[in-house]
Amino acid sequence: MQDRTWGAAARWLPTCWALVLAVLMLGGALGRGFVLTYDMVWVPDLSLGLDALGLGTALPRAVPSDAVVAVLDEVVPGEVLQKLVLLGALVSAGSGAAALCGRGTVARLVAATVFVWNPFVVERLAIGHWPVLVGYGVLPWVLLAGATWRRTGWLPARLAVLLLVGSLSATTGLVTAVAVVAAAAERSRRRWVGLAVLVGAANAPWVASGLLHAGEATSSAVGADVFAPSSREGLLPAPLHFLTLGGVWNAESVPGSRTGVLAVGLTILLVLLAAVALRRGWSSVPVLLRTPLLVCWSVGMVLVVATWALPDATGRLAGTVPGGGLLRDGARMLALAAPLTAVLAGRGADAVVRVFPDTASRTMVALGCVLAPVALMPDAALGLSGRLAAVDYTASYEGAVEALATLPPGDVVLLPFQSYRAPSWNGGRPVLDPLGRYLGRHVVVEDQLVVDGETLAGEDPRAAEVRDGLAAPTPEARAEALRAAGVRLVVVEDVDRVEVPEVAGDTVGEYGELRVVDVGPGAAPPQPTGAWVTAMAVAWAAWASLLLVGMVRLRRARRSNFAQ
Repeated sequence: MQDRTWGAAARWLPTCWALVLAVLMLGGALGRGFVLTYDMVWVPDLSLGLDALGLGTALPRAVPSDAVVAVLDEVVPGEVLQKLVLLGALVSAGSGAAALCGRGTVARLVAATVFVWNPFVVERLAIGHWPVLVGYGVLPWVLLAGATWRRTGWLPARLAVLLLVGSLSATTGLVTAVAVVAAAAERSRRRWVGLAVLVGAANAPWVASGLLHAGEATSSAVGADVFAPSSREGLLPAPLHFLTLGGVWNAESVPGSRTGVLAVGLTILLVLLAAVALRRGWSSVPVLLRTPLLVCWSVGMVLVVATWALPDATGRLAGTVPGGGLLRDGARMLALAAPLTAVLAGRGADAVVRVFPDTASRTMVALGCVLAPVALMPDAALGLSGRLAAVDYTASYEGAVEALATLPPGDVVLLPFQSYRAPSWNGGRPVLDPLGRYLGRHVVVEDQLVVDGETLAGEDPRAAEVRDGLAAPTPEARAEALRAAGVRLVVVEDVDRVEVPEVAGDTVGEYGELRVVDVGPGAAPPQPTGAWVTAMAVAWAAWASLLLVGMVRLRRARRSNFAQ
């Protein structure tokens, strides 16, 4: 009876430990309000507009993630949903890494720690790439499900849902596709057809929208150098930092511990554990997972090193090949290297612990291995040392929403016409302007970025039209240009030290730092053609069919297990 109790506890221990790590890392992010940091913008009620469906004029960078959130926040409040997503992603990541590692409590706990508490997770949290983290969270489970498919010949019921969750953005869709192909592929044509159908359906919305936007889907070649994996993160050469899963391009997202000797210590620790594992612990890794783990690590490392070493080539690819810009931020591909890194760390720690003959020594060494990654990156705790503090939206936002509800239909432009804000009520932290999502109307947003003094051209033709219109010499001319672009309403925000071009029109109301201006009726906003709507309807139908099939199969599998 005692052995059975310990066995059950040992099974759940990695998941409980992953939950502890997730709560410790998220810290204040789990408090009341929303976490707003760089690209992470959640609002109380996201509308299901043209951009979310891939039918807008902008590239589908948030397809299908925005559509999924827009549907789910009708059931779960956006504030709660954001916390569930972040917490669930990290817990799933840790428990999945433990499952990949095979047997051994120490190995599983160390694998969970390394997979959750690493620079990749911290940096992507700081920069707000939550769909990347969701895909990262299901990556181990995709590998396990793919290996099960290969072993049994039967498609696991959970794989369809895992692929959908792991494909909430273009980059994560590519990472998940590599993982499932590496784990499940075999020589039979039937298997390859099955993989193509699954991967194609899971990624259909962003692929279809990207093809429809192919004319604008090339990116600024300059961006490849700006977004290249960082060579300035710490004391070691960049490739050594890649081994510990660090290298985000944005220096402000790098924790301070990554710039000193602690990062060197983490590198030494992971390299030594990997060396021990390859010599003494590799045989404990399930056979069907060894090749997929190596393939994923190799693909991830090759891509990140290539985009770091050859930014000019990456830039030419992004500037000439539609969709080539997906590879600009090559450090995202480090997600593929994480499963093997965690497994080797776990198996290496298990082998080291077994060297010691007495229980006390084993316990001390095991605790040291489990806690070392946390100790070597302490500023990841408590919401990345306060970076992820949750905040409430200012009351002026709700005032603007109420004002717009009384006005005629029409698209909106936000001034200053810039991508990012650093509002005081958000602690001065930079964030993609949240007002556009909060308003519940279609907003033409600036997609041109300025990074380190470099201006990266955008791709949205409507944004370019608005930008040109705002450059007109007089307020009346600017209003006329906006009307011609299909814009009816302007929301002006009072931002310190930023000059805003005056636009002629009727001031509907002022709400704190916001002023709503009606420039009058003009041209109708552009609408997608029938062909575009049909193409996206087919893509979403494929996506929804995969979701339906996955849910039905999961339900049947659970009933079957319950009956047994």
